[in-house]
Amino acid sequence: MRFKHSIILFICLLFLTPAPAQTILNMPEHDQKAYYFGITFATNFSQYRIHYTDAFAQTDTFRIIQPQWSPGFNLGLMANLRLSDFIDVRMTPSIAFAEKKLSYTYGPPGGDSTATRSIESIYMHLPLQFKFKSERIGNFRFYGLLGGKFDYDLASNARSRRADEFLKVKPVDLGYEIGFGFEFYYPNFIFAPELKLSQGLMNQLYRDKNLPLTNAIDQINTRMIVISIHLQG
Repeated sequence: MRFKHSIILFICLLFLTPAPAQTILNMPEHDQKAYYFGITFATNFSQYRIHYTDAFAQTDTFRIIQPQWSPGFNLGLMANLRLSDFIDVRMTPSIAFAEKKLSYTYGPPGGDSTATRSIESIYMHLPLQFKFKSERIGNFRFYGLLGGKFDYDLASNARSRRADEFLKVKPVDLGYEIGFGFEFYYPNFIFAPELKLSQGLMNQLYRDKNLPLTNAIDQINTRMIVISIHLQG
């Protein structure tokens, strides 16, 4: 529900953001800059995509394993390089604090138990994106994004020897990102709300035969929805 409410808030923000008088073109020289920088604030919602093993269907140890969306936040910088009037290349290195929850039911029918556990991550997030821009309409512009990412989880528990671990994940991930955003030009800065899907492609599961849950899962991939606010100069 929090994820749905955040999407609604993002859409409302786009329509409620006040626009300066259209008779005044703010920052008219900005479109000809070879490069510029900015800062990024974001909230994220992340979960795991799970691929189950054949043993999961054949055993009664775990009856249900269900991933859940959980909120987090990002803080970062932006560097934008102009390639042409309609294409830029952009880097937005950031630190992302994320949480993924798994709800699972185990035990025989009639005597089963349900538990929800969390895996917390602190990602060093390094994306490289192509930004496809529309024509500027007064002090407004639309853009689309497509690119790749490298993530390193500083909180990965792959090498942990704690007895209370229920699932171990690897630190390195590669993936792709796709999204869109809007730029509102003000006299001294650009306000840019953005919505983006970030999908990991590498199997994050670190196999530990001592963890029963590992035997029921073949592969897990990260998925993150990011709602960002960029302030650009």
